[in-house]
Amino acid sequence: MARHTITLIPGDGIGYEVSQAARRVIDATGADIEWDVQNAGLDVVEQYGQPMPDHVLESIRRNKVAIKGPLTTPIGTGIRSVNVALRRELDLFALVRPTKWYPGVRSRYQEVDLVVIRENTEDLYAGIEFAEGEEGTLEVIDTIERLTGRSIRRDSGISIKPTSITGTQRVFRFAFQWAIDNGRRKVTAVHKANIMKHTDGLWLRIAQDVAKEFPQIEFDDRIVDNMAMQLVQKPELYDVMVMPNLFGDILSDLCAGLVGGLGLAPGANTGDEIALFEATHGSAPKYAGKNVANPMAMMLSGMMMLRHIGEKDAGDRLEAAVARVIAGGAQVTYDMKPNRDDPSAVGTSQVADAVIAELERAPVAR
Repeated sequence: MARHTITLIPGDGIGYEVSQAARRVIDATGADIEWDVQNAGLDVVEQYGQPMPDHVLESIRRNKVAIKGPLTTPIGTGIRSVNVALRRELDLFALVRPTKWYPGVRSRYQEVDLVVIRENTEDLYAGIEFAEGEEGTLEVIDTIERLTGRSIRRDSGISIKPTSITGTQRVFRFAFQWAIDNGRRKVTAVHKANIMKHTDGLWLRIAQDVAKEFPQIEFDDRIVDNMAMQLVQKPELYDVMVMPNLFGDILSDLCAGLVGGLGLAPGANTGDEIALFEATHGSAPKYAGKNVANPMAMMLSGMMMLRHIGEKDAGDRLEAAVARVIAGGAQVTYDMKPNRDDPSAVGTSQVADAVIAELERAPVAR
């Protein structure tokens, strides 16, 4: 069995607890992993002057695979989102967010099994913005009026939405190949091409071109507002959905809501060489240190990571163990109980204990 060296970024807030729980269950699968632990986030700003020190990025580049807990982005401060910075610095252009219903989860929906693949580097999240009233902003407004003949109010802030052929091609090629590798049947391009004809219009045109390279996978497209309605009415019609950054951020949370919430939502940021796995929920600082956070999203991110590094059996057994704990309904955190005040709810570390116990009951394939 090959040894894998993997960067582990515990995160901050509840990150320490859910990361520790995930590490314990990943180790319990028997996969041979050497953890390269690197701290980042608010807790290292005073020491390094930034939430994502260079040596953490170097560790990820060296190991090619990382898993991280949630990191806090303060609202209304000069500290930019560490998550956005990581994706940009490491060119992690595809964010894979599966949403799957497990028996035992309280939801209006059952048998949901959807995947959102979100382009990570372009669209409105590229971060090209001009603040209201600044000289450069007024120059941009004047330039737009000169080139298009359309006026913009001079007290406007401006955001730029880049959508390139290169960026669109690579995320759709990734999505179709991911669908093939994971036994999926259909890819849906999500867009607003009826309005944004030169950005989302390009997105749709390139998607249609790339789809011809993968005739074994069914392809269709949906306008984003219609997609939102379709997901609520008949999610069983969809499989893998590919969308620009902003739409992907919104609809991936909608999909998580179909299957019990962000406590069960894993994610993988993927580039040509590097993959960074993460729970999609936030750091919830007010719950830090209280042993109440649901670690299952982080555990399921570990499942995705194990499959990515070739430890498919370990990943499959981890998912099955988590599913059995959910189905049992006893050893779960408060957010997964019918009544959130249920005194029988267990803590973060106890969920890990329960998953490990299930793994120990399942034989390891040799």
